[in-house]
Amino acid sequence: MPQGCRVVAEADAHASWVAGFDMMFARVAARFGRVEPRRRARAYLLGLLAPVPRKTGRQLAEAAGESRPDGMQRLLNGARWDAGGVRDDVRAYVVEHLGHPAGVLVVDEAGFVRKGARSAGVERQVRPGAERAENCQIGVFLAYATPLGQALIDRELYLPRSWVADPRRCAGAGVPARTRYATRPVQAAAMLSRAFDAGVPARWVAAGEPFGSDPAFRAFLERRGMGYVLRVSRRQPVTLPTGTVRVTTLAGQAPERAWKRVPTGAGSDQPPVDWAMGELPGGGVQGRWLLLRRVAGEPDELAFFLCAGPADADIGVLARVADAGPAARDCVRRACEEAGLDRYQVRHYDAWYRHVTLVLLAQAYVAVRAAQDPPGRTRVVPGRRTSDILWRT
Repeated sequence: MPQGCRVVAEADAHASWVAGFDMMFARVAARFGRVEPRRRARAYLLGLLAPVPRKTGRQLAEAAGESRPDGMQRLLNGARWDAGGVRDDVRAYVVEHLGHPAGVLVVDEAGFVRKGARSAGVERQVRPGAERAENCQIGVFLAYATPLGQALIDRELYLPRSWVADPRRCAGAGVPARTRYATRPVQAAAMLSRAFDAGVPARWVAAGEPFGSDPAFRAFLERRGMGYVLRVSRRQPVTLPTGTVRVTTLAGQAPERAWKRVPTGAGSDQPPVDWAMGELPGGGVQGRWLLLRRVAGEPDELAFFLCAGPADADIGVLARVADAGPAARDCVRRACEEAGLDRYQVRHYDAWYRHVTLVLLAQAYVAVRAAQDPPGRTRVVPGRRTSDILWRT
């Protein structure tokens, strides 16, 4: 391409990007009320999306042409604006551009290492993905994954019991009075309820072990009529007519012909994965299954999923939902790397929500710009009973 044409193309692309950003920001502008926080929020978002190394308040201020970080800090700590309303706008924006009937709502959690003991919710606790306790905050996130793309649409800050039991400590970090302790599955259920009530088009919910192993969380999804594919630990018990057994026992009964190589849409650079699907009793009009996953060449490395959904769901459907499970983790990782999700320098409860919400908005814009086409359909696979449960073969 000649140099002049390249310059024109780059200018057009930049103009298109800015126009799209302005249309996105117009959706949330009214949430900021006054002109000053509205302008600063726009500058904050542009800084999050810019190639600024650390995304700290000072660096974002410098990117906006300000000599001091006071204005950016005031946006998070003191200005009056509706972070919950912006969260709702993020969800609506993502659904408008990425919404699809085959959407999956994905729950995950992430830990943010912090120093000191004054940041809201900070505690020496096991950080998700780590093997030992660290001084950190833990956020619970809800992603929306569809054939068109994926983005984070909600967030909650986990407050350990020790925090909720200490009113003085909570007051010092700006935690609202009368805040009660909520487990992470309870927080996930609250975010999912907001998505359900808002009419987010989705047929399935996916989540990791801390959520899948919680019977109350599974019961909540069944009451709401949502199909789910929830990862559980190898120690997870399953109740059968013959008694209660662990999922590892059932996995050992799966015949080799039950294992299928199912294309799920995962990256081509990933090793091949095989799946096995066994029907559990008590499904009625809704099916219940145990889904197994193993990486080719590593038969002892199994992942276990408890599933429920329409009785005609096949192994391809369940595998695709399970494969959407890492969507939230991938969204969080990209939000950290690209938009400074973990680079905040705030201690107060509301300030955490404000920073994270603005990051969600910034990353939603990136996801919408990168929307893709849907994959093909799946089909129903017949089964055969070979052991305590019916394995699809």
